[in-house]
Amino acid sequence: MTKEIAPLKPAATVLLVRDCDKEQDTLEVFMVVRHHQIDFASGALVFPGGKVDDADTDAALVSHLPESERREDPLRSFKVACIRESFEEANILLARNRDTGKLVTHERLEKLASKYRMPLQNGEVTILQMVQDENLELATDLLGHFAHWVTPTFMPKRFDTHFFVAAAPPHQLARHDGEESVDSVWAGPNEIQAKADAGEYTVIFPTRMNVEALGKFASVDTVVADANATHTVTVLPEMEVTEEGRYLLIPKEAGYSVTRRAVDPLMDK
Repeated sequence: MTKEIAPLKPAATVLLVRDCDKEQDTLEVFMVVRHHQIDFASGALVFPGGKVDDADTDAALVSHLPESERREDPLRSFKVACIRESFEEANILLARNRDTGKLVTHERLEKLASKYRMPLQNGEVTILQMVQDENLELATDLLGHFAHWVTPTFMPKRFDTHFFVAAAPPHQLARHDGEESVDSVWAGPNEIQAKADAGEYTVIFPTRMNVEALGKFASVDTVVADANATHTVTVLPEMEVTEEGRYLLIPKEAGYSVTRRAVDPLMDK
């Protein structure tokens, strides 16, 4: 009997980046460690993100976007989810005060976080309610489309995940939520890969590939500009079973350094 393929759930994740001057890296990205009781990639180092909520698709949100972002956009709900998830998981809010046109200040962010961060995460309020009540504009124009990965068909839970990249506002203090994520770190792409190889970090395949891709860029400006200027190739890994073991295959056109990799043990969880 043919095994039924699990349905795809839309999801979004964000690479919040900032310039740095380290021995190994010239930029770094904010990452969180997922709680060990989370049912997907538990304990792994990941970018902030999660499933797209129904509330992220609300058409009324359009009037709370920059004018340049109000045209029809199949990625709109994913961008909204990115901003919501980065607020919930990383305490970073890519939103502007509609009166001033400027990103929210650190002081405003702290007040918003204490009022909305957990209620949003618990589903007690929606992102629309927050932006309406607080006169905010979601800065979706700051998000560059970095990658698109679809969970393999053999997995019991599957996600259609769009990755975005954005410059982290320098005046906002990123920190993990203590609920879904139990730790956080600012780290450079080369640093992350080295520590993953040494066993200090657990990094699943899609995350590793996008960390590595981030390492190709010398600055925040260049990575965001490239994300906005280049076409994103969808990656749907396929399984190859050989006498040596199982391997994931990804398209060469996606531009990653590998097209074939042994199955990550975390993929079976």
